[in-house]
Amino acid sequence: MTAAGSPGMFPGVRLERDVEATMRDGTVLRADVYAPDTPGDHPVLLQRIPYDKSIAQSIVYRHPSWYARHGYLVVVQDTRGRYASDGDFAPLRYEAEDGYDTVQWAAQLPNSNGRVGTYGFSYAGATQLLAATQRPPALTCCAPGFTSSDYYADWTYEGGALNLAFIVSWTAQLLAIPDALRRGRPDVASAIARRLGDVPALYRERPLAEFSLLADTEVAQFFFDWLEHDRRDDYWQEISLEHRYDDITVPCLHFGGWYDVFSPGTVKNYAELSRRAGDGTDRHRLVMGPWVHQPWAPIVGGTDFGAEAINRINELQLQWFDHWLKDRPTELGPPVRLFVMGANTWLDTDSWPPPQTTVQEWFLRSDGSANSLSGTGELTKNPPADEPPDVYVYDPGNPAPSAGGRSCCDASVSPMGPACQHAVEIRNDVLVYSTSPLEQPVRVIGNVRLKLHAATSAVDTDWVVRLVDVGEDGSTVNVSQGILRARYRDGLDTANLVEPGVPYEYDISLGPACWEFATGHRIRVQITSSDFPAHDINPNTGQRVGEVGQLDGVVATQVIHHDEQRPTRLFLPVAT
Repeated sequence: MTAAGSPGMFPGVRLERDVEATMRDGTVLRADVYAPDTPGDHPVLLQRIPYDKSIAQSIVYRHPSWYARHGYLVVVQDTRGRYASDGDFAPLRYEAEDGYDTVQWAAQLPNSNGRVGTYGFSYAGATQLLAATQRPPALTCCAPGFTSSDYYADWTYEGGALNLAFIVSWTAQLLAIPDALRRGRPDVASAIARRLGDVPALYRERPLAEFSLLADTEVAQFFFDWLEHDRRDDYWQEISLEHRYDDITVPCLHFGGWYDVFSPGTVKNYAELSRRAGDGTDRHRLVMGPWVHQPWAPIVGGTDFGAEAINRINELQLQWFDHWLKDRPTELGPPVRLFVMGANTWLDTDSWPPPQTTVQEWFLRSDGSANSLSGTGELTKNPPADEPPDVYVYDPGNPAPSAGGRSCCDASVSPMGPACQHAVEIRNDVLVYSTSPLEQPVRVIGNVRLKLHAATSAVDTDWVVRLVDVGEDGSTVNVSQGILRARYRDGLDTANLVEPGVPYEYDISLGPACWEFATGHRIRVQITSSDFPAHDINPNTGQRVGEVGQLDGVVATQVIHHDEQRPTRLFLPVAT
């Protein structure tokens, strides 16, 4: 244990660095402890991160000394195998048990009153919820932000497709270099650092099972485990929250951003835990802003959502912790606060999804030529009769580009946020279906889905769907999106290739949306078969993710049906 630097660096706060905690297997983890310089015992705020405890996720949160000055003993710990802590890093594998042990240890620290709350976002959100499944007696409340419910389905993969840009950039930028240094490989760390200047170039490397950044090293080998387990098998089930919700009994403040890769998991965590608690007005809260993964700001990808979208999470957390850890009669506000993009205002409601919504069916229609902006695709409430399908050709060698969306973690290298869709919609391998100009606003709040009837000439392919807002001037912005790899149509734990030429029905989730389409605007749906580099390129061959070579791939002809027997339709939850 080492003392802080210069005296008075944090007025009113004492800092001790590298305070040791011994886990049940003897591994020593180290934390920085910020203590109020006032007499008496204080509740603990614990953050467990793999990204260097000295930073303490200050890219979005106030510094730990701020929380300490408000009367909390703040503990920021490096997780197992990271920075100052001992052991080997295996993402998410030890966080439940290590989290339990750390909570109980923190409750016994000098000047602790024995009550522990946790905070942190992204991976640090996962460390909280996984620890909560173990029910440590000292854990009183949590504040998990921007985090997932399932580390296969809305973390590493989506709809069976690899979250390529996120996973490659996350591994390269945040995980691999510290791992190399711990393993005594400064040469590997230097080589990786040199390549960070052009992370997007890494997205085109094939096969991923021979990824040059990590191949022939001992560094970050978990990356190859993720490729090997390319369906939702026992490897992922072991760490999923979705079958452990009954084990989480502490109150949680859930918050996230609509353009974050983890937004589906964030709202699901709230919905499932509040339902089990049976008291959505007290035990759990949900706050969703118009933000990307980081930072949480009112200007996102060039779109200004206004002053109401400013980051107030620190103040909100302080109210939450004062209520649960200090027994203060703090007004916690409504159970659910949602930022309605488009209207750029907050909506308070009692649940997710809001009770005052009705699911509407909107049908995709055309005369068989919905290709690109030049096509005849329509989105209408009138069901189709007998009309020809739309046809496009998907070439894996020329994938449709990503344009914004939900991703993580660095917007400079991973497509995310609101973005103009023109570069996508001018392509003939993108089908475009639009409503007439709206005669009144349409406020969409809830989980959006598309029932797609489609056939392909290949044994496997991808279906990519986007919901888009079209302004009166023709400007476009993505609202939500989804992807489904055809072989996972029966479930993410089962891979079944398709029979070429045979139509199948695909149920595609576009995730949660909270957007108001203004009067005069149009609602649009895009359908295509690639979203690169946000997701890996499907070669249409049925090969596994890590096996696809640089020149592998076959061209697929895609047929989208929208007739009376096979109506392709969008399910929109519309606020009434």
